[in-house]
Amino acid sequence: MNIPQALDPVATAREALDAIILDSSTFRNETTLIINPLDIVTVTRFLRDTNGLVYNYLSDISAVDYFPELRGPNGEGRFAVSYHLYSMLYNRRIRIKAFLPEENPSLPTVSVVWQAAEWLEREIIDMMGITFEDHPDPRRLLMPEDWDGHPHRRDYPLGYESIMFSFNKNEINKHKPYAKE
Repeated sequence: MNIPQALDPVATAREALDAIILDSSTFRNETTLIINPLDIVTVTRFLRDTNGLVYNYLSDISAVDYFPELRGPNGEGRFAVSYHLYSMLYNRRIRIKAFLPEENPSLPTVSVVWQAAEWLEREIIDMMGITFEDHPDPRRLLMPEDWDGHPHRRDYPLGYESIMFSFNKNEINKHKPYAKE
């Protein structure tokens, strides 16, 4: 079996998709490409299908809320969605990151590239409120359908509960929803 020579993912992506790649970095042997969010399908397909790269496994999709700051190459995004890809052939990883605005954060779905992305994207839809265009099943995954808000956002109210100690036990028990007989 003839395995193609491994290519540098950053140089190869910059050569083929120069206008799409906004920035790149390597930290502790982990490579990150920051891209234009509208081109996520193009980039992931390129990384999956190019000989010498073959990032053929989507290991995770995660989202970050940078509230109250804005992040990104030009400080334009409150949210970031990271796609963690793995090349089984070359045993290496890469992260693709896209920054999204605070108002109507949205990305195209990558479930057309990896079908497993459907569930990972549904979790982000549910917990962060980031939508994925053309997603085949955008229902809530973890929270009830009538739930208001997105619990992983930093501006979501926390709903504290006082801790019960021996000195405040009676006061705490007054507010507990025990079953009535």
